[in-house]
Amino acid sequence: MSDDQRAVLDRIRFTETGLVPAIIQQWDTREVLMMGWMDAEAFRRTMTEGRVTFWSRSRQEYWRKGDTSGHVQFVKSAALDCDGDTLLVTVDQIGAACHTGTRTCFDADQLDPVVGDGAADSDEMRSDL
Repeated sequence: MSDDQRAVLDRIRFTETGLVPAIIQQWDTREVLMMGWMDAEAFRRTMTEGRVTFWSRSRQEYWRKGDTSGHVQFVKSAALDCDGDTLLVTVDQIGAACHTGTRTCFDADQLDPVVGDGAADSDEMRSDL
């Protein structure tokens, strides 16, 4: 791991269980594919091996997308959010990202917000500023 990667690791605010959420995004289309958990070792592996590694909370083991399915994620870049408590990893996703066989884990249930017209609400909020 490079000195820059060690410096980033030092800035990550892991949960009390030693994990950080990692949002996985397709690098060219910006499509959000999935979310997984990483600990420090999963982050190190992701940054040094070129494929995304996660920590499975249920199985208590490391796993890489595609090791059994062939639907691999090749790392393009990684960023830490402003609070230091979430990672964004851009990847070149080969095949499905979701364990259900779909491209993204976020396509099953489209949720309708229980708010008014967004444009009208935005205009009203702007006029209050």
